[in-house]
Amino acid sequence: MAAPDEDLPATFVQHAADILADTTTGLTGTQIVRATAAYAVEYHVQHLPHPTYPYEACNKRTALYENVMAFSPSQRYRILKELCDHPSFGIAQNSERKALKLRLISRYRHLDPKDAATEVNESLVEETKHWLNNFPEALSLYHQALEKYEHGAFSRNLLDDLRLALEKLLCALFSNEKSLENQVSLVGSFIKSKGGSPELANMFVKLLDYYAKYHNSYVKHDDAVVEEEIEFILEITSSFMKHLIRLRTRG
Repeated sequence: MAAPDEDLPATFVQHAADILADTTTGLTGTQIVRATAAYAVEYHVQHLPHPTYPYEACNKRTALYENVMAFSPSQRYRILKELCDHPSFGIAQNSERKALKLRLISRYRHLDPKDAATEVNESLVEETKHWLNNFPEALSLYHQALEKYEHGAFSRNLLDDLRLALEKLLCALFSNEKSLENQVSLVGSFIKSKGGSPELANMFVKLLDYYAKYHNSYVKHDDAVVEEEIEFILEITSSFMKHLIRLRTRG
């Protein structure tokens, strides 16, 4: 596998600007100036090419590109990542923005100003959100868990959200209202029916069984939650859901 790029190059920033400042679906010129000017104040960037609107750039894609390029690589990473989720976009999903954010995280996560070694696998999270797009109830619970994780709310409520997100997904996949514990055998049969190997099906069933027992044992009280295990539970839940939905697409 190729090593990640050391920098966040101009070519990628231009690609991002073309998407984020798209004529019909992107940020407006005013929004671009306000957002990048705020980052300039935060990072003490003295010479922003386009600090006010209207600007001298020929179009808003160029204005966004030139403003973002005024920042350091790690700052560009944060700016582009956050602009992918700019409040003006609302909750509507956009395939190009989703792909851009996933590509940014996959290639340049080493530029994240936060300690990447202690964080959840963001690529996995973004992929899981993508696959959950057709399962709004599970996706909403998954988002709730992510918000609690991002705010350091390591509590049983976070784990409850993850467990319930998985449970709701299974209910949707199997058209029933069973509890997680009562879905375990159905999961094994489902994997085999979609061409999965018996070994994988058996492993999945074992893991899911222990997953359910883990939640029953450790999330009844906040003081029983082991904070060092939260990241693992979030990632394994994500992997469970992503794989099951991908299997479902096989027909």
